[in-house]
Order: sequence, then structure tokens, then C-alpha cells
Amino acid sequence: MPQISVDQLFSDNQAKLGFEWAAGKAGGNRIITGDAALKPTVGLVGHMNFIHPFRVQALGPAEFNHLKAQTPEGFRAEIDRLFTADLAVVIVANNEPVPPYLAELADRFNTALFSSGQPSAHIVEVLRIYLARVLAESTTLHGVFLDVLEIGVLITGASAIGKSELALELISRGHGLIADDIVELHRTSPETLEGRCPPILRDFLEVRGIGIINIKTIFGETAVRPRKTLQVIVHLEDHSNEKFSDLDRLQVNATFQEILGVAIRKVTIPVAAGRNLAVLVEAAVRNFVLNLRGIDSTREFIERQQRLMDEGV
Repeated sequence: MPQISVDQLFSDNQAKLGFEWAAGKAGGNRIITGDAALKPTVGLVGHMNFIHPFRVQALGPAEFNHLKAQTPEGFRAEIDRLFTADLAVVIVANNEPVPPYLAELADRFNTALFSSGQPSAHIVEVLRIYLARVLAESTTLHGVFLDVLEIGVLITGASAIGKSELALELISRGHGLIADDIVELHRTSPETLEGRCPPILRDFLEVRGIGIINIKTIFGETAVRPRKTLQVIVHLEDHSNEKFSDLDRLQVNATFQEILGVAIRKVTIPVAAGRNLAVLVEAAVRNFVLNLRGIDSTREFIERQQRLMDEGV
């Protein structure tokens, strides 16, 4: 299950958000897990909220105006309510002074307390994106993941069918490599899969007969990408396979492959001598983009044919 420590959250965002430890240093070992492990009523990050509490709670001017309006007893009671068993981090934003009682409870309950000069709304926005990425449900697939015409394309197929050679041809045509062999897929939203490359394999592509080559070194910085949203799967199949004798040449109904509960458009391309697979992949991606715009060439052809038949009658 994806998880992250409070110490890691602090170090990853310290420079961007100007975090400083104010109290509760012992809380750095606490673990923040993904939504699946949380109670339905507990979120990941947000402003101070007692009805729908968050694991990471931010205190900005609005929250401090509310706290300052309380009596001393009411102020302490509100701070007491903040420290629940689910709380992992408290962030005092907007250069607000850290109340001594808040720091005292952070040390007592071993809960990390950060301070920052950044606006609380900015902190919440950045941490929501950050936590959604690092705590996303994930899986790995075998294939080559590319950026083709700004669309994330995963090329799959049997071993030695030519995935890497096809990827190399596409890269030479100006497209970008994200990952070869092992592709990490993370569900960053209910309908979005983000593909990444394991750090050890980054920038490398294995081509039979040549070996392992560094794409960034050969083709330059623009030939590689750190991540991309997966939108199309191109599956390569041996043309000798018997099922291609019954292949639906019109492809009236699009096919999809479900990954982590997300349906991804899938295109199967027969592999045979003399076929320019790179051009076919580019054409498949261009057709996918047209489909997103509501343009379906196959249906347009069928409708044209039907009109001609009707006119003939």
C-alpha cells in the first residue's frame, strides 16, 4: 500500500513551501497512507476542520481569526479538538505566530507542527497534488511507454515482437520515451493513470542486436519525458495468428483494457513484414485524437455508404 512518512513530506516540500519545524519533531516518523486505508470521514489535506478532519491540517488567517475570537478556555478547547488520533501534521501558514499551547500539544502528542510564510490556500493546493501523486494506487506493466503527439501511448506485445525497435523509430521521428520494459502506472484520479519509469531504468532503451542505449545522450533532452497520462494502448500481434483471419477490418466498436479500474482505449496492430509500424501508431494516435473531438471516420464512412444505398433504392 502506498505510504509516506512525515519526514519525507517535509523534505520533499521544504524548499517549495518554506517549511520549518516548529514543534513535534518526534512526529516525523508517522506514516500517511492512501485513501483506501483511511476512514471515509477523514481526508488527506485541508484547512482546519472538525467535522471532516484531515491528516494534514493547515491554519491560516481565517482559522486564527476564529481562534482569537474565543475566550482563553475556548481557544484551548478548540486546539484540543484538533489533536485527534488521525492527525499527522499541523501547518501554521501565512507567517502567523505559532501559539505556545499549539506547540505544547504537538510535542505532547508527537504530532509534527510546521510553520511557513506561504498562503495556506497555496500550501493545501500543492500538498493535495503531491499526496495524490505519491499515495496513488499503482501497478506495473511490461511494455514501452511513449509520448506520441502529446498522447501517452503504451506499446505492448509478446517478447521479441519488436516493441523496442518500434519505440526507437518513433523516438527518431521526434516522439519521447517515458519508460522501457517496466512501466509504473499510478491512478492519480478516478479516471487518470499516470505512467512513470523506475529510476534505475530512466532514459534507457534496450534494442536487440545493439544493447542498452541512453536515449537522452543520443537524441537529446527533448527525447525523454518524466511522466505522462496513459490514454492509448497499442498491442502488437503476430499476423500469423489465426484470429486475424476473423479481424473486424472496420473496427466499428472501440476496444478497451481496464487497468486499476480505468478503461483505456486499446488498438491491436498486426505485425507483418513490410508494414511501417511507426506510421501506423501515429495514425492510430491521430485517429484517437479525432475521436476525442467527436469525429469518427469509420461511422462517417458507414453513414456515407448507407446514404448512397438509400438513394439507389
